[in-house]
Order: sequence, then structure tokens, then C-alpha cells
Amino acid sequence: QVKLVESGGGLAQPGGSLKLSCAASGSISRISVMYWYRQAPGKEREWVAQITNGGNTNYADSVKGRFTISRDNAKNTMYLQMNSLKPEDTAVYYCKLPGASWGQGTQVTVSS
Repeated sequence: QVKLVESGGGLAQPGGSLKLSCAASGSISRISVMYWYRQAPGKEREWVAQITNGGNTNYADSVKGRFTISRDNAKNTMYLQMNSLKPEDTAVYYCKLPGASWGQGTQVTVSS
């Protein structure tokens, strides 16, 4: 089973930027779609963005225009570039592949 490791989280100020990475233990070149999710304290895990192997992307309305999802199949890695961060973006961010278990996530905190 492919294992996923998220990284790149940390503390950012409102309006700042962070870039998250999701490293897979195996090839992602044949994975049709990959996802980013997040979970804030006291809330359910929610879908944030997705990307197909052909590069088609979709975003939740709450992050549209601010976040950019991408993937580098040669590096077996997916990314989430987060710009114009808001306090409401504070959450643990998880990557997901169909059939893969959830990883540990990476904490993103947006605060002044």
C-alpha cells in the first residue's frame, strides 16, 4: 500500500503563504486523481482540492483563487501552494490517494 507523508506546514501570518508537500512511497504516475483535505479543531475533515493525472484541478469555494494544487509524477510528490492565507485556513492538512490510508497530516496555523 502506498504511504503518504505530508510536510511544509507551520505558522504564517494572515496574507502570508505556505507550500505543502505530499510525498508518496511509490509511483503516482498511474494514480488518476489526488486530493488535499483539511480538518480544523472541532470540525469534520473537508475536501480542499484535487488534481487528475492530466492536470485538471478543482477547488473548494473557500480556497478558490488562493490555493494551487499541482503534482510532479517524476518526484512522486503532490503540492499545495497556499497564498493569501486566512485564520480560517488553520487546520491539519492531509493528502489522499484512492486506496491509500490517511497520513499524519501537517499543521497549518494562520495567526498574527
